[in-house]
Amino acid sequence: MKINQILDKIDGYQLFVPAFQREFVWKRDDAKKLISSMLRDYPTGTMLTWETNSPPELKGEYTYDHNKGSVKLILDGQQRITTLYLLIKGEIPPYYTEHEIINDVRGLYVNIKTLELEYYKKTIMSGNPFWIDITKIFKNETNALQIIKAIKEQQEIDDETQFLILDNISKIQQIQNKEFLEQTIPVKANIREAIDIFYIVNASGVNLTDAELALAQISGYWPDARERIKEKLFELEKEGWVFKLDFFMYVLLGCLHQVGSKMEKLHGQENLVPLKETWLELESSTLDYVFNILRSQAYIDHTKEINSVYALVPIIVYAYRKGKTKMTDAEIKKVIKWFYYSQVRNRYVSQLPQKLDKDISIVSNESNPFDKLLNFIEAERRLEITPDEFIGVGVLHPLWALMNWYLKSRDAKCLTTGVSLRKNMGKKYSLEWDHIFPFSILKKNGYGWENRHKYSLAQEITNRAILTKTANRTKSNKEAKNYLAEVQVNFPKALDLQSIPTDTRLWELENYEQFLQTRRKLLAGQLNTFLTSISNTSEEALSMSVEELIKQGENASLELKTTLRWDLKLNQINKKLEDVVLKTIAAFSNGEGGTLIIGVNDDGEIEGLHHDYATLTNGDKDKFELHLRNLLNKEYSLDFATNNLKISFPEIEEKEICMVEIKAGLKPLYTSVADNNGNKTQKFYVRSGNSSQEVALNEITEFITKRFDK
Repeated sequence: MKINQILDKIDGYQLFVPAFQREFVWKRDDAKKLISSMLRDYPTGTMLTWETNSPPELKGEYTYDHNKGSVKLILDGQQRITTLYLLIKGEIPPYYTEHEIINDVRGLYVNIKTLELEYYKKTIMSGNPFWIDITKIFKNETNALQIIKAIKEQQEIDDETQFLILDNISKIQQIQNKEFLEQTIPVKANIREAIDIFYIVNASGVNLTDAELALAQISGYWPDARERIKEKLFELEKEGWVFKLDFFMYVLLGCLHQVGSKMEKLHGQENLVPLKETWLELESSTLDYVFNILRSQAYIDHTKEINSVYALVPIIVYAYRKGKTKMTDAEIKKVIKWFYYSQVRNRYVSQLPQKLDKDISIVSNESNPFDKLLNFIEAERRLEITPDEFIGVGVLHPLWALMNWYLKSRDAKCLTTGVSLRKNMGKKYSLEWDHIFPFSILKKNGYGWENRHKYSLAQEITNRAILTKTANRTKSNKEAKNYLAEVQVNFPKALDLQSIPTDTRLWELENYEQFLQTRRKLLAGQLNTFLTSISNTSEEALSMSVEELIKQGENASLELKTTLRWDLKLNQINKKLEDVVLKTIAAFSNGEGGTLIIGVNDDGEIEGLHHDYATLTNGDKDKFELHLRNLLNKEYSLDFATNNLKISFPEIEEKEICMVEIKAGLKPLYTSVADNNGNKTQKFYVRSGNSSQEVALNEITEFITKRFDK
């Protein structure tokens, strides 16, 4: 069948693509090679079609009409055909949406004299009449006379060149008349036979992965599978979690069969009922639960920060098997700790299916699996991070992602705007990385391309700070010593929070490499402490963690209160102080969670709880906790007080303080507030900066919809 006939049949709804086919994944280089081969009259492959009276679900919006008899479906060759459709017609074929075109191959230019093919490059094509968008030639939007005329306006052109241009245009247009060898599966074949043929054809090559082939098989006995999974993909993508379809094949395989290889286990019809049930649980609950944990407790905001997304598979399988019981706080910490090490130590860079086999088996059969999984990583590579690992390492290295998570865990600030890296909102305040010592200055001082070692030092992550987008766009190339001095004045804690040395001597250009050495040691030590302490609940480690937390000062995720109920100014019990504490807890719950510390004043000085203890009969930390929980039970609920927060009593400077860790709530929390006359009204509070703010009545519904109805 000629190519123009194939394209016309697609437009005329006579040739379709089944839903179990994958999306369009060819890249621009693939498109260039295809057109180049066709211009040289090389073989261009074949098209496998299936003629059927009972087609499966089709891609696109067209609904099959049984009264119109049999239809043809493209089983093999659709990547080539889609490429030709895009380039010849300049449009997306009707069986695809724009979202399914992973790589748009349109916009291919041809040099009409040499037949060189290239995508638009301003430096060589701007104002050059020899370079023409090939689609304009296919669509007859430009012809030889117009092209020759445009050339003549700029330069002399001899007869030989004119004839060459005419010949080349003819070669390009003749592509549409080339034959595309078609092989057809007969009408009598059923859907299972067609998918088996599809599998055999693709299994022998490299076109489809085992996971993609498994999805094709699943689509044969569950036609809605691909669309259901795609819907969830699009939903997650809006939240920053971007995956390919094959990722969820690994998830389904792990949940159903407790393995990470052997995709053929998903091929059989016997999977239909359990697979549907599993996917329903995943899409409605488990996936959102896991990604909320990653965002709220692991400080991971999107998949761009993740080295290997396949490390998420054991976590999702584990959460799925936990069911409605969910994970405890201790379990979550172990999961996060293992995930961090899986990234920085490249757990799944090689032997993916085999390692998933081992890891999924552990999470499926053991009660406390992530300690054992961490031992697997340690058996391959040491866990401790050394300063030398930072040498010459750029932002694509997993250490950079770990730095991001660590800095966000400290509630580090943008150096230029003071905006929290953890709580930033809006596109203008998305996070980017910036050179502390500007590259333009380093380049002039021997750190350019000509010296590969020094260039790598200029790009090293220890010469990077995290800024918001708006700050990075407006930041000038100031010398480090001037820039950092300004930061120190404007945001005194910002450098410490981003682990940037504050010794001003290191800010001098001549001390650049000493600056790197110092920050390598600083970061290595801090990251090791951060990683090892995640699931370390010893009293010593806890105290150190709390001290570090207090040093940060009040912020979007931390509130300090001197007392719970004793008014130091009035020298008496003041129940209004208790109301303020309840309001703070509700604000954290309605947001992304946070920590309330009682017994520490606004300046970070440790006061202890002795004032509050004195207000309680035989007062101590047990009586204090009982009183606080009674307040919470009365105002909110026993369930909230039990499941949504953790109360502990660290000892610092030989003084007990109370630390209340509040989780991000699953439902809105309203607080009763009394006016001067004692009349109570329900109010809704959220965290804004370092304070708890009331949400206006006319804004509550919108906020709750965005925050809780996801």
